[in-house]
Amino acid sequence: MKVGEAAPMGHRQVLESLSGLLLALFVAMISSTVVSTALPLIIGSLNGTQTQYTWVVTATLLTATATTPVWGKLADLFNKKSLVQVAIVIFVVGSVLSGFSQDTGQLIAARAFQGIGIGGLQALVQVVIASIIPPRERGRYNGYLGAVMAVATVGGPLLGGLIVDVPWLGWRWCFFVGVPIALVAFVVLQRTLKLQTVRRDDVRVDYLGAGLIAAGVSVLLIWVSFVGNSFAWLSWQTAAMAGGGVVVLGLAVLVESRVREPVVPLTIVVQRTPALAIVASLAVGMAMFGGAVFLGQYFQVGRGYTPTQAGLLTIPMMAGVLVSSTVSGRMISRSGMVKPYIVAGTIILVLGFLGLGMVDHDTALWLVGVDMAVVGVGVGMTMQNLVLAVQNSVPMRDLGAASASVTFFRSLGGTIGVSVLGAVLANRVTADLAAALRVPAGQTGTGDVSALNLTALPPEVQTVVHTVYGDATGHIFLISAAVAVVGVVAALLLKPITLRSTIDLDTPAADPVAR
Repeated sequence: MKVGEAAPMGHRQVLESLSGLLLALFVAMISSTVVSTALPLIIGSLNGTQTQYTWVVTATLLTATATTPVWGKLADLFNKKSLVQVAIVIFVVGSVLSGFSQDTGQLIAARAFQGIGIGGLQALVQVVIASIIPPRERGRYNGYLGAVMAVATVGGPLLGGLIVDVPWLGWRWCFFVGVPIALVAFVVLQRTLKLQTVRRDDVRVDYLGAGLIAAGVSVLLIWVSFVGNSFAWLSWQTAAMAGGGVVVLGLAVLVESRVREPVVPLTIVVQRTPALAIVASLAVGMAMFGGAVFLGQYFQVGRGYTPTQAGLLTIPMMAGVLVSSTVSGRMISRSGMVKPYIVAGTIILVLGFLGLGMVDHDTALWLVGVDMAVVGVGVGMTMQNLVLAVQNSVPMRDLGAASASVTFFRSLGGTIGVSVLGAVLANRVTADLAAALRVPAGQTGTGDVSALNLTALPPEVQTVVHTVYGDATGHIFLISAAVAVVGVVAALLLKPITLRSTIDLDTPAADPVAR
């Protein structure tokens, strides 16, 4: 055991400490899922566009992604409990600002600020859990994480649907509802989580590297959102934005290779196990976030169901996550082997998205439900276990940065996936609506009314919008399946991993790849 780290805990102590952490993770996850089914109505009521719909999601993912490495590095330098509580405060402020937004621009900005807190919660909860539970035992507790994820992902859409369907509440409460839960998590953490404070006088946080990473990713995502619509693929705007983004990211790599305390430690991420886990996480994130974000829109805009009904229809996917994460977690703790479950999960994820790629505006709901359940099983078997594989391969002193690096690339994949798939969907929907309504290309034929504001459209136009959105959504799921194949390849290339039973590596010189 390293000096300054908490001693191993008993089962009861672990559960007490987990209570506040799981609440914090729950509020971070529900902040996205509670909005997912309500988002078509929110953007419609604010008269927003499909591109703005995508950016309400992308803004949160982007800031969460960009700040994740910083949170992870801070966790290696400062008190982890205090950092979790700071992230909760940022989340609360962002939630309140989102709830009071008056237009889509304000909503996107507020969601971006909220994403800073969400990034902290997602990264830090993993880090704290890893600092109190050995990898071999962690699979046992991954079931609790899976349960929280499932409740948030199942209950969130249902809660969001109910909120917007109840006249005296309204969509703003989709953002306000997480505030009291976050405050409860803050208090519970204060009372239950006992961690020793690690004090270092030589603290160096690479803010320049973090800023360059955020800037480079942001420029590329903005380019993806507008290319092919606002300007051509071969244009000076493409050269400036795509080229500029790549140059900035290149500078970020240069900075990270030279600073003493990099936010993304290259010495770790280039090792075989972390590198392959990161590639798999990137692919899984792109497929999972990119595909799942548009399911609520498919059921509402493509099929004409209410937000509450759309929430109920997403239950099969969340049930798959719950069952597979719980069962695979316990089996991993029993055997100590994690690679077989990661490989199986990535393959199942591809099959699920291939099934969803076949859906259109009149596909039988039971078939859509089966495909969603398969996707959920794949997500449950891969997401947490990829983090576990990396945590098993690094010493305690690098745990925060290593864990955050996997979370960073998974979130980055999700951000890219949502942005790219949203751009593909927006371009296809715009072209198909123009063709169906026989108006010039680039127009939707709905005048000044957003195509997502269905209640303000004539009945005959509503029917066209349902058909166009329902048919177009299947194509983005096929893209998700193709991306998920990269995750399969990365998982197959992983060396067999036996999880250790100690909090830290046995010796500093241990070979993390051979374990």
